[in-house]
Amino acid sequence: MDPVSKLKHSIDALFGNGVSRYLPKNIEIIFSRKTGRIRTVSHKGKMLCTLRIDGGLAISPYFAQILLKNKKFRENCLEINEDAAPFVEVGRSVFCKHVIWCGKRVDISADTPVLFKDQVIAVGKAVLSSEMISDFDRGVAVKVRDSLKSRKEEVQP
Repeated sequence: MDPVSKLKHSIDALFGNGVSRYLPKNIEIIFSRKTGRIRTVSHKGKMLCTLRIDGGLAISPYFAQILLKNKKFRENCLEINEDAAPFVEVGRSVFCKHVIWCGKRVDISADTPVLFKDQVIAVGKAVLSSEMISDFDRGVAVKVRDSLKSRKEEVQP
């Protein structure tokens, strides 16, 4: 199977039909030397995502911002309040009490972009589902894996 179409099918399966239309045209795909599988996908030197062994995608905040142009993709996100935004930007976890809005497609262990004022500030793994996040007022909702400020600090030492 063509690697680009495989990537598009994975994006559509994980984030909703039609979301893959926003995948940039000229992407660079790096394959594993051992297995021959897709390892990372980048665009103009910026990493978009890595493919996991379990079939999931670990997307970057940059790629999540691109996919946010699709309304269906927004159902995979959650939005936080102003108090938590500075902490989440530097890579801290998102707690349930700071969640203003949560999409219906947020499931346990799903890759979840964290929004603040319609901008992706971090991406992480959901600890709870969307129903649980809206019901609880304590506990971790999303364990942040990658955030905007942590990425910038890596690039500029």
